[in-house]
Amino acid sequence: MKKLKQRIESIMPELKKELGVKNNLAAPHLVKVVVNSGTGKAKDKKRNELVADRLARITGQKASPRGAKQSVASFKVRQGDIIGFATTLRGQRMYDFLDLLLNVTIPRIRDFKGYDPKIVDEVGNLTLGVKEHIVFPQTADEELKDVFGLAITIVTSAKDKKSAMAFFKAISFPFKK
Repeated sequence: MKKLKQRIESIMPELKKELGVKNNLAAPHLVKVVVNSGTGKAKDKKRNELVADRLARITGQKASPRGAKQSVASFKVRQGDIIGFATTLRGQRMYDFLDLLLNVTIPRIRDFKGYDPKIVDEVGNLTLGVKEHIVFPQTADEELKDVFGLAITIVTSAKDKKSAMAFFKAISFPFKK
């Protein structure tokens, strides 16, 4: 399988023709990938460390902590408490992560039949959820007691949903038929 960056470069002439653009820079391309995960418990330091460590393993870069924006008494959360982690990938790490996601991780998801095309929003970004982080090959299989989900947002330079869908289909993103 070709690496994702080379595959995008090879499909660019066809994509430009399909979308009716003349310049390579006018065609949609990847900008960044954001990987988020909530920890669920603000006061549980071990859980926070576990989520941060797993995200760092999965993405190849240290995750930055995200604090609560406001206090919620019923959840015993104060403003500024760490309730999640996020990682923003750009450049080669982004391409490596997406290559791993498309070729290894998504096929490992149980009962996977494709993503609904509704996950692409009106400005051309794709957000998908992964229920269990253990589908990524970087996590060991014996760590089944603390399973968490994460959200992956793929940001493109597409101006509308139509051009973004054409781009994602061209890089063979698995959508439902």
